[in-house]
Amino acid sequence: MANQEIISIIIPHYNGISILKDCLISIQKNTFHGYEVIVVDNGSTDGSQQTIKREFEWVRLLQSDSNLGYAGGCNLGMKYARGKFFLLLNNDTCLTENTLEALVDKMKENTRLGLVQPKIRAIQNKLLFDYSGGAGGEIDIFGYPFTRGRLFDKIERDSGQFDAFQDQIFWASGTCCMIRREVVEKIGALDELFFAHMEEIDLNWRAHLAGFLSAVAVNAVIYHYSGYTLKPDNQKKMYLNHRNNLIMLIKNYSLITLLWVLPVRTCLELVNFLYAVITGNLKWAGAIARSIVFLIFHANILIHKHMATQKLRMVKDCRIRKYMYNCSIVWAYFIGRNNSVKLLIKMQKK
Repeated sequence: MANQEIISIIIPHYNGISILKDCLISIQKNTFHGYEVIVVDNGSTDGSQQTIKREFEWVRLLQSDSNLGYAGGCNLGMKYARGKFFLLLNNDTCLTENTLEALVDKMKENTRLGLVQPKIRAIQNKLLFDYSGGAGGEIDIFGYPFTRGRLFDKIERDSGQFDAFQDQIFWASGTCCMIRREVVEKIGALDELFFAHMEEIDLNWRAHLAGFLSAVAVNAVIYHYSGYTLKPDNQKKMYLNHRNNLIMLIKNYSLITLLWVLPVRTCLELVNFLYAVITGNLKWAGAIARSIVFLIFHANILIHKHMATQKLRMVKDCRIRKYMYNCSIVWAYFIGRNNSVKLLIKMQKK
């Protein structure tokens, strides 16, 4: 352990050096010391590269001339990483002192655990769950992701309400996600077509197909500046979320499942589009329209990705769906008015 890093911490970065400095300082304060830190600079223009070289000589800096996005940046870092575990980490996060140790301990509990995340809270209000990860990622059968502690725009206070839950989740958040090296070697890295958003959910899903599990280490906590890179109403962010979510469904579901899931999901997208138009949210409407157009004109690429992903399959959809919310979270929240922790408890007991 003294001569070989156990954890390779990979941080994709694009501008915002003050945020990154806070992140790196928090890493230094950790009680676990068997790690290396790789910052992948995606062509920053604010002098980030010079500051890293000057103030953080212990950081390995990989420089890209162009913005590779979150997926491309993480993949470049993993290519040069030496660790047994990869920790994909947003540059706008701060770790607590036991984070690394708790994540490694969690990984050691079960060799089938492929991906693990800590609890993620908002740095602006450290008692609230963070939008991007909460106490673990969940998903409904139609592909809509949510987290323990966040249903759509409803954010919960962390009062330990999820600590006693079964720790298995569907997806570990890319905000802070520890991945076993052998998982990446078996299923591949992040899909760079995604560029940013949902790529970690796709990776978790592929891990499920290959027989691995995802979990949350509830005794580990980090803090996150949610929405620092792209604001929630940014049209590019909305477009990537809609487009990538549909790509993820097409890639990971079997053809038989897609025959009934995809028509329902298409209808839901149409409802979203009409609602956006009626309410005057033209950014949202445009993002949905662009995502559908992309899928139509790139059908050949999606077919290829579906076929390649299905070659990884060792687990049937019916088994993977046991880890999903087996209904529509949209229906449960907006029609059923179930926006409390009870929904998640019900889901966990299925």
